[in-house]
Amino acid sequence: MLAIFKREVLSFFMTPVGYLVVGFFLILNGLFLWVFKGNFNIFEYGFADLSNFFLLTPWIFLFLIPAVTMKSFSEEKKAGTLELLFIRPLSMGQIVYGKFFGALFLVVIALIPTILYCLCISQLAIIPGNLDWGLIYGSYFGLIFLAMSYTAIGIFSSTLTENQIISFILALVVCFICYYGFEGLATLIPDSDLAQFVISLGMKSHFEGISRGVLDSRDLLYFFSLAVLFLYFSIVQLKNHSR
Repeated sequence: MLAIFKREVLSFFMTPVGYLVVGFFLILNGLFLWVFKGNFNIFEYGFADLSNFFLLTPWIFLFLIPAVTMKSFSEEKKAGTLELLFIRPLSMGQIVYGKFFGALFLVVIALIPTILYCLCISQLAIIPGNLDWGLIYGSYFGLIFLAMSYTAIGIFSSTLTENQIISFILALVVCFICYYGFEGLATLIPDSDLAQFVISLGMKSHFEGISRGVLDSRDLLYFFSLAVLFLYFSIVQLKNHSR
């Protein structure tokens, strides 16, 4: 698994892909938070906190992570190198986990420079340095768990087709449904209890719980289970392909 992980990470940073992904993420966040006028602009928001960043990032991840994962297995299929992976002394699980952690590592790398936002915001506060660090730590933790689920969905989508564009679109649609689709569906349900239950099935409600600084084990288990489920689907799909 470690060999696959290293191979994936090197493939990102030996080509422009990794730098473009990290740059795109940082530029887009920077423009919406500091330049463009609107609901996400920190200066217009009027409060020295990063809540807008944590509201915006899951939507950017919807495009960023499928772009990272779309080539994971699709490229291998198109190039005819997937069979070479199968004959290596690795299990299907090790191959899938190696590619999963490789893609997730790139997403985490993209998040690290955003710590500078915390330093900037802390200086904008009435009392410099007066930030709710517990809330920030919890929100970053939530983003990583959200990224885990998105990445697992993206990996699964890439096992379904050799076309990277189709893989990207599939991952984007499934991630959107899992993040916001249930909340959107709940607006059509008149029964408030049933609507609340439907909302709880989506990622958005669980992420918002963590982003409030409340590390509920049920929220963490939800994201972990979702990631494991789609990684399992990926393994099953690859086993069917190898037969």
